[in-house]
Amino acid sequence: MKLQFLFGTETGNSEMLCEDMVTELGAGFDCDIKNLADVTPQEFDHTVFHIFVTSTYGNGDLPSQALAFESAMLADGLDLSGLTFAIFGLGDQVFAETFAHGSERLATLLVGAGATMVGTRGIHDASSLDMPEDIGLPWLAGIIAEVQAKAA
Repeated sequence: MKLQFLFGTETGNSEMLCEDMVTELGAGFDCDIKNLADVTPQEFDHTVFHIFVTSTYGNGDLPSQALAFESAMLADGLDLSGLTFAIFGLGDQVFAETFAHGSERLATLLVGAGATMVGTRGIHDASSLDMPEDIGLPWLAGIIAEVQAKAA
């Protein structure tokens, strides 16, 4: 199964979680990791399953590295029909009003452009005692199982 992990980060946590996810999946998967700063929505391969991992920054925004990607998502006529994805957000409940809004915003933009979200949005709370991989790896296992079941 071919997977593309796309991350938005300010501190590197989203990128590290993507790396942990790829390691956890092992050799049975063809995985690629990219920064959202280095891609545009127009270049997505719709035969690949996309996994977005992003933090929230400022007042519920996407990280600064992902702002150009967000702008491209707002382009008129963007059609992501046929694209399937899952999304995992990192946030901090200390900022309750904007907790994990970056990933929520990105999911809304993707679905609004016609993409199909698989599963529920995963969320990690930095205020908890759990590490991001403690929440993210089981979430990913569930997403992969769901994608494989639909393909069967």
